[in-house]
Amino acid sequence: MIKNMLSGAAALSLALTPLALPSAATAAPASPTGAAVLALADAAELVPIADESRAGYQRESFKHWNRGLDPADGCNTRNEVLLAEAVESPTVTAGCKLSGGLWKSYYDGQEVNDPAKLDIDHMVPLAEAWDSGASTWTAARREAYANDQEAAISLVAVTARSNRAKADRDPAEWMPPLPEAHCRYVGEWTATKLRWGLAADQAEADALKVYAEACETTVVHYTPAP
Repeated sequence: MIKNMLSGAAALSLALTPLALPSAATAAPASPTGAAVLALADAAELVPIADESRAGYQRESFKHWNRGLDPADGCNTRNEVLLAEAVESPTVTAGCKLSGGLWKSYYDGQEVNDPAKLDIDHMVPLAEAWDSGASTWTAARREAYANDQEAAISLVAVTARSNRAKADRDPAEWMPPLPEAHCRYVGEWTATKLRWGLAADQAEADALKVYAEACETTVVHYTPAP
């Protein structure tokens, strides 16, 4: 399966609608302090390679969802992400109960008008984060990771079907079913790994390099997590 996915990646090239690198004539806006902007190929090279271990992993080791960015709004992280990513805003009633609204799941291109049918996906799944470095973190840092809204790419509202198909797999094992999403997805995966100082195993690192060749104009933006 991995071999087939990687061989297909080489043919993706510019048809995947990647982001364009800023030209000399159109300078990129100033980046926030500590932020980095890199071509995907260069960013992928910065992800350290290390063996992974799931020993001791429990999903409960990552406290989520917490009270979100604004504890006063009565919404937890999940609902705050839904509100932030809505194409058409839902109705919000007591207890931050959401109804109606419209979202577009970029993994599969599906439009969803029922928030209950959406999952909030951790771009790098919790188990994968544990495997690649989070096992050594404090509980507070794992909670910060699991509820990270400071980077818009860390959490994404997608169809439950696509999120559950992904499960805890990395880009060597799974990619979004919508081909046009591949460059964006690999760029955001790489940015999340760099933001949180997470490693990649050899198969994952090889996959990132292959996709980076196909997505040669994709840009990675990330700011290291506090």
